[in-house]
Amino acid sequence: MSTTTDYTVTGMTCEHCAASVREEISEIPGVTGVDVVVESGKVTVTSEQALDDAAVSAAVTEAGYELA
Repeated sequence: MSTTTDYTVTGMTCEHCAASVREEISEIPGVTGVDVVVESGKVTVTSEQALDDAAVSAAVTEAGYELA
């Protein structure tokens, strides 16, 4: 059963920003999909099981942004 979790990421201004966030989060084991809306900062992550928020935060930080 898959899980969907919404996050808010601050600092994104363009599709390149979104691609960076999408790429980093996609590397977390178990992630099956990442949808990013730049305008609102909303990031929807679909995964095989619930994710550790610290792992998502670390991935977002690696991309150069922060969770709100």
